[in-house]
Amino acid sequence: MAPKLVPKVTSKGGESQCKEKRVVLLSPVGKLQISGCEMGLHEIKLPKMSVLPSGAESLAACEVCEGAEEMTEPLKQCTAWLHAYFCQPARTATLPLPAFHHPLLQQDSFTKEVLWTLLRDVEFGEVVSYKQLADLAGNSRAARAVGGAMRSNPIPIIIPCHRVIRSSGQSGNYGGGHLLKEWLLSHERLQKEKQQKLPH
Repeated sequence: MAPKLVPKVTSKGGESQCKEKRVVLLSPVGKLQISGCEMGLHEIKLPKMSVLPSGAESLAACEVCEGAEEMTEPLKQCTAWLHAYFCQPARTATLPLPAFHHPLLQQDSFTKEVLWTLLRDVEFGEVVSYKQLADLAGNSRAARAVGGAMRSNPIPIIIPCHRVIRSSGQSGNYGGGHLLKEWLLSHERLQKEKQQKLPH
């Protein structure tokens, strides 16, 4: 297993020259709107899915359909990582993660701690309950606060809040809606099974 790469979070010093760029990535689950600056990624906005994509759509090419001409380095890294996530998931372990430059990930807080813990410790194809994640982040009684942290996650998919489920095994809420969460979890399960069947 390749070492986990933890993206750097840039310091507060450069807030003023933060010129935000946006790109739209056409993915198997719809259009992902990604924003960021030279310093790092700000946000990934998920599409709301009303129906699950069929087999053909879910294999659709993953490509930037708007904003490609002025992508910053973090946006290039983000779109490359997401392309791998959807099309060749095994590659995500070796790709650099973009730096993050969202205010929520700049200040010290329990939310930031939870999001970093999730990114670092819960791998592709795994799931964790709100309570288990609270334990991992160092506060076993904060399962409800973990739910709040998931709701405010500015960089879904890369920070994989879809992998956090209820203790009962139900998938629970998700910013992109229930169908999208189910799709992401089943995509990861299937890809992980394929990986395990490959000869080592």
